[in-house]
Amino acid sequence: MGVKSEISWKRRGEDGVRREVYARRANFIWSFFVRERRFDCWEPLRQPPLEDWLELLDAVRRRVQRRLLQPDDEERLRRTIVERFPEAKV
Repeated sequence: MGVKSEISWKRRGEDGVRREVYARRANFIWSFFVRERRFDCWEPLRQPPLEDWLELLDAVRRRVQRRLLQPDDEERLRRTIVERFPEAKV
């Protein structure tokens, strides 16, 4: 998989708990996973919030600039976000 297909970040949930999130791409479909502590098991995140999608989009944009991903990858992800969150300003 490598650098191109896995992207991770940290965020605080609504409950104030710090979580690690990572997204993995397979066949143009992004899957999200979350855990609270370093040695916890990664749990699938079935309905990632808009915040996580936007964080992923930001990371994908940076990778496009560094030529690690293609501009099509960014556009495909942007369309996915708009489909899931029509109110989002992307």
